[in-house]
Amino acid sequence: MKEYKYKINGIKFNVEVGDVEDNHVEVVVNGTHYTVELEKETKAPVKINATKAAAAPKTPTGEKVISKPAAASGAAGAVKAPLPGTIMSFTVKEGDTVNPGDTVCVLEAMKMENDVKSTVGGTVKKIMVAVGDSVLEGNDIMIIG
Repeated sequence: MKEYKYKINGIKFNVEVGDVEDNHVEVVVNGTHYTVELEKETKAPVKINATKAAAAPKTPTGEKVISKPAAASGAAGAVKAPLPGTIMSFTVKEGDTVNPGDTVCVLEAMKMENDVKSTVGGTVKKIMVAVGDSVLEGNDIMIIG
């Protein structure tokens, strides 16, 4: 996979683009996996313009259309972003023990800070994002086992 780093309107995006196979390509944006279907072209080979891959499509009225991410890692103890936003801080680190309902990080969304709480108890196995990273609703923030 080729890796690209973008900053769009002050938001950082890490994008990995795989090889095109049968007009499908695997794309990973900030850790979330997507399968992208490309339109078939009969005149020339399909090219991926990575600078446009991170831009959200728009409706006829000009509003951004952001779809829900594909199913994330599926880990039973995954703490997921409850809404799109930016990670502001963590209240735990890898190796810490948490209980259900404990605040594990703070997420800024629409200029408001939101506590993200664990739905499971256990030990923080892996933190999937860093402070300052942008996440979409449903992205894995951390794995608790």
